Amino acid sequence: MNLDNGESVQGKVMWTQDDIDIAIIKIDAKNLTVAKLGDSDNLKIGNDVWAIGNPLGVEFQRTTTKGIISGVNRTLTFEENGKKIFMEDLIQTDASINSGNSGGPLINENGEVIGINTVKITTAEGIGFAVPINIVKPIIESFIEKNSFIEVNLGIYAYDKEIVKYVNSKITIDNGIYVTNVNRGSNAEKAGIKVGDIIMSIDGIETNKMIDLRKYIYTKKKGDVVSLVVNRRNKIENIKIEL
Repeated sequence: MNLDNGESVQGKVMWTQDDIDIAIIKIDAKNLTVAKLGDSDNLKIGNDVWAIGNPLGVEFQRTTTKGIISGVNRTLTFEENGKKIFMEDLIQTDASINSGNSGGPLINENGEVIGINTVKITTAEGIGFAVPINIVKPIIESFIEKNSFIEVNLGIYAYDKEIVKYVNSKITIDNGIYVTNVNRGSNAEKAGIKVGDIIMSIDGIETNKMIDLRKYIYTKKKGDVVSLVVNRRNKIENIKIEL
């Protein structure tokens, strides 16, 4: 990895998550200026933003483009290696994002990172996307405090109302996230979670988007017990699960 001062350093991958297209890489270097992280939960359409990256390779490294927030909580569906991929809760911007921008910051007017550039729609102009920074904050904080991050999970996979219609056009939900898979032998299965359940909240926090569930789970550790409110065929169930 080459730094702005010409120094070349080795990077170590600390954590990756394919379905949100994010990796955390650690380098051993001193006297670096650290980017401040903003709050991606309070973005508004029309906010000014700047995207920084290396579009089309090293020749155009550290390119900066300006735009606005065009949308929030966007969902993308596409195919990769013959598999349908869903990316949820993305920030949409018209700041120019091209191949090579991925991993670069999306910055607000205060110079704070509010997103991580990920992808653009190649068949249209001015439609790019970034992963909200708040989703990775708990992970970063864990590495700062403990130099590690152990990811825990419920043992389920669920979709919000924007995506579930692509999975099954007959399913419609107004609130919550729809459970489409329960891992065999997982604590979720042992606790009684079933495919078709709609998770309304976790520990009192509403879960209308997968990002709501994911952000909260990332703050927990193995052995923690969480309480779910589940809508099962219009009947409310309260279920506790050990992570």
